[in-house]
Amino acid sequence: MSMERVNPRKRLEDQGITGLAAAHYNLLEPALVQASVRRGEGTLGHGGTIMVTTGVHTGRSPKDKFVVRTPDVEDSIWWENNPPMDPEAFERLYQDMLAHMQGREYFVQDLYAGADPAYRLDVRLVTELAWHGLFIRHMLRRPEASELATFDPEFTIINCPTFKADPARHGCRSETVIAINFERKLVLIGASEYGGENKKSVFSILNYLLPAKGVMPMHCSANHATGDPSEAAIFFGLSGTGKTTLSADPERTLIGDDEHGWSDDGIFNFEGGCYAKTINLSREAEPEIYATTTRFGSVLENVVFDPDTLEMDFDDGSLTVNARVAYPLEAIPNASTTSVAGVPKNIVMLTCDAFGVLPPIARLNPAQAMYHFLSGFTAKAAGTERGILEPQPTFSTCFGAPFMARRPEVYGKLLQAKIAQHGSDCWLVNTGWTGGAYGTGQRMPIKATRALLSAALNGWLSNVEFRKDPNFGFEVPVSVPGVDDALLDPRQTWADGNAYDAQARKLVGMFAENFAQYVPYIDDEVKQAALG
Repeated sequence: MSMERVNPRKRLEDQGITGLAAAHYNLLEPALVQASVRRGEGTLGHGGTIMVTTGVHTGRSPKDKFVVRTPDVEDSIWWENNPPMDPEAFERLYQDMLAHMQGREYFVQDLYAGADPAYRLDVRLVTELAWHGLFIRHMLRRPEASELATFDPEFTIINCPTFKADPARHGCRSETVIAINFERKLVLIGASEYGGENKKSVFSILNYLLPAKGVMPMHCSANHATGDPSEAAIFFGLSGTGKTTLSADPERTLIGDDEHGWSDDGIFNFEGGCYAKTINLSREAEPEIYATTTRFGSVLENVVFDPDTLEMDFDDGSLTVNARVAYPLEAIPNASTTSVAGVPKNIVMLTCDAFGVLPPIARLNPAQAMYHFLSGFTAKAAGTERGILEPQPTFSTCFGAPFMARRPEVYGKLLQAKIAQHGSDCWLVNTGWTGGAYGTGQRMPIKATRALLSAALNGWLSNVEFRKDPNFGFEVPVSVPGVDDALLDPRQTWADGNAYDAQARKLVGMFAENFAQYVPYIDDEVKQAALG
């Protein structure tokens, strides 16, 4: 562990972080796996994976995330979505965290976000857990070894799971805290072992910085036609809607599975890896992702396994249904080597409609695209949480509200302008239920979803007949080769058409009620789209 590759003028001491027992700079994957096992952080799994559990936090803690209210960001942060923290409280938090770090071992990774050099953000992660260092080394982009001697991080993130915040002293909500200070270019994370907090902190920073540069930051996956980066597509969607699964198409080249930017030159991945859900993962349905679960260095987070054989049970959600695997992008055989592509020809908005109302695919005009982008709809199935007896709508604006530092309309208008400029085709794809709501209907067949997506991305849908949906006003194909015609008209899939109509009216009402908050900020064309 003596191999320390670091800018000699940018050691932790130069940042005022002193008194540590040890600081390990930019360890490679084998050393990080070894350190994780040595320190008892996880179990060495098949193929040299590291299998970890994250305790009480098996997902992000959005209610514990704060932005420090400094004059430079006062007028541009979406404060209703980003609770403020006083600068004085942040300073106490920082000093108390530094004191807590004394005498402990830390792992430093100097990495960057943004495959396009024009928009690259250099970031330093200081982590108490060795596996967090391994995780973020997968998730962000790794500089060349020769770059480390002059690496100068613009932002620093300190993640200290054993530090517990004091709400009264630190101006936060609980012992868990994620505090972003744009003026100090510093993020502090305490009392959460969940790996995703590391990567989403970087995403939150980019979501604030990039719009000012005319770049649209997006919570989406992306791919392009094999051999033709100009034939690019992006896939918006909340967790569980199929972003990772549907973008990992063996017929296309994967750019990335979660976070991208759209500049005047095209799209680029922010990350260098993937963080895929593993619940119900199967070798047959998702062979590329399945293969990463026995790849050296992969991080398996909250996956249930047999303590004797180390065999994993991906169907067991007893720890969490949010079990995941983190791995570098190159683990996927058809991943792009550059992580950049041209302007997207197709924009796909994925939704998992547990109400059984939406068609499997619909074509959106630019105003409708902004409407559905700002709505960010998906639905929780009945029975997933205690007391939920029927589907529950989830509206997460821009398909990623927890990471949006600015007001939603900032991102919506950026998207609308880029669609208008480039003429991208927009599609709404329902990967949820058909033939009834969750509990009575069936899950949309993934073969049908893939067939419809292929038809859209290959331009075949431009030659088919469309009908206008009476509920939402978008266009739905009447017939697509290889797909059951009845599936394309959700009302036909229900045993009782009147019951479908009632459910559709209810869902339209939910959309309208949610969208009312954006009406003062949007143009007349989008208001018309909101009316169907």
